Amino acid sequence: MHIHDEKVLILDFGSQYTQLIARRVRELGVYCEIHRPDLPLADIKAFAPRGIILSGGPMSVEAEGAPMPAAGVFDLGVPVLGICYGLQLIAKMLGGRLDRTAHREFGPAIIEVLDAKGPLAPFAKGESCEVWMSHGDRVDALPPGFEPIARTSNAPLAAAAHRERPIYGLQFHPEVVHTPRGKDMYRAFLFDVCKLSGAWTMKGFAEEAVEAIRKQVGQGKVICALSGGVDSSVAALLIHRAIGDRLTCIFVDNGVLREGERLQVQSLFEGRFHVPLRTVDARKRFLDRLAGVTDPERKRKIIGREFIAVFEEAARDIQGADFLAQGTLYPDVIESVSTKGPSATIKSHHNVGGLPEVMKLKLVEPLRELFKDEVRALGRELGLPEAMLMRHPFPGPGLAIRVLGEVTEERLDLVRKADLIVQDEVRKAGLYGEVWQAFAVLLPVSSVGVMGDERTYESTAVVRAVTSVDGMTADWARLPHELLARASARITNEVRGINRVVYDISSKPPATIEWE
Repeated sequence: MHIHDEKVLILDFGSQYTQLIARRVRELGVYCEIHRPDLPLADIKAFAPRGIILSGGPMSVEAEGAPMPAAGVFDLGVPVLGICYGLQLIAKMLGGRLDRTAHREFGPAIIEVLDAKGPLAPFAKGESCEVWMSHGDRVDALPPGFEPIARTSNAPLAAAAHRERPIYGLQFHPEVVHTPRGKDMYRAFLFDVCKLSGAWTMKGFAEEAVEAIRKQVGQGKVICALSGGVDSSVAALLIHRAIGDRLTCIFVDNGVLREGERLQVQSLFEGRFHVPLRTVDARKRFLDRLAGVTDPERKRKIIGREFIAVFEEAARDIQGADFLAQGTLYPDVIESVSTKGPSATIKSHHNVGGLPEVMKLKLVEPLRELFKDEVRALGRELGLPEAMLMRHPFPGPGLAIRVLGEVTEERLDLVRKADLIVQDEVRKAGLYGEVWQAFAVLLPVSSVGVMGDERTYESTAVVRAVTSVDGMTADWARLPHELLARASARITNEVRGINRVVYDISSKPPATIEWE
């Protein structure tokens, strides 16, 4: 069986939880894709889903311009599960009635199971279960052929099922952690109702992706901008497995990398995996362009523009390359295709901004169906070391935006050494996997200090550590005082030029994770 023989289609009506639905489905070993809510019926049939999930959404189904699915979506014989807005769509489109005057319900609620069927099959009749509600309208009368299978004190029709057809609706959100047994509900829908096997694995994906890359590339050559980050590293290894030495990776040392980064990339890809790698030493070129620049946005633009120029020059030396590899991930794809989806600002995404347009190369994007955690799982399958797979995010402009003010080799040296100490102490404390990011920032501020009997006037470093799920919001990490004390003592003792260390206790929002 091919990994995509069993597919679930998620129609996105704009819920903030739509990506969570996809994550839950994939965690259960079932491949799924998110598509626009008005996907034409012919495209739905061509997708050949074994199940269809209608997501929640912020609008009322009665509102003008409310997104609607193709009219025949319920007549395909494919099991359908409507979540919140999805249940209301079922009611509206199949002849039920909505109550827009009902009490709005946001937050925890307790459902009573009336009939243990469909997604509620894991429960006993009369059992209570905590769920998460987030709705304004509610269903007042079910369409013909439907019956209630759960209720709450506020919503007598909190879940419904068709008596004969595999169509189900839930007023609540089983995908969020606040519905403790939500995964059981999805498991019942996918395995009991849709009759799926749950055989989608990263091993299977890797095998399928290798074949797809070979088919796309043929006898062509691929170049890949290798940053040393998780996405480009996994993409490179997958493509190398498919076409061998017809892949060439280009690693640009832009002078604003972390301590030892260039050596790590070279030893891993050239030494361990034998991937053809060209390292471009552009440190002086980048630092010359950054000289005297203090505005963070100008720094970003200079680095982005210079990277494209350097990469393009290096790529010209690779004869016959007609493909460019990018580590585009599924959330980027969703933002590009979903008209009413999770992102209010729809963008066309390119992982390496500008390169495809400049270089007229065809794109190879082997990770475009995967979420970040799936990319890490694929990396494990390909043999990447855990230390690389679980690395904290690192900004594209590198240390240039962690050196506030002018970027010089001397100031970069200070922040590199301080950052290495922060990383080391967080790892020694066993907290590296608990925080989203931990790093050092160098301020354009000097202060008076004393070392021995000497007065000093040196730079100030900031230790920044945050916890987060996706980087969209973040809270400052409550690192142990002992850890902070050790990091501070080591930085001021070991990094000549820093005599003061402060800890950033700002959350995002209102602050950002990075300082620039």
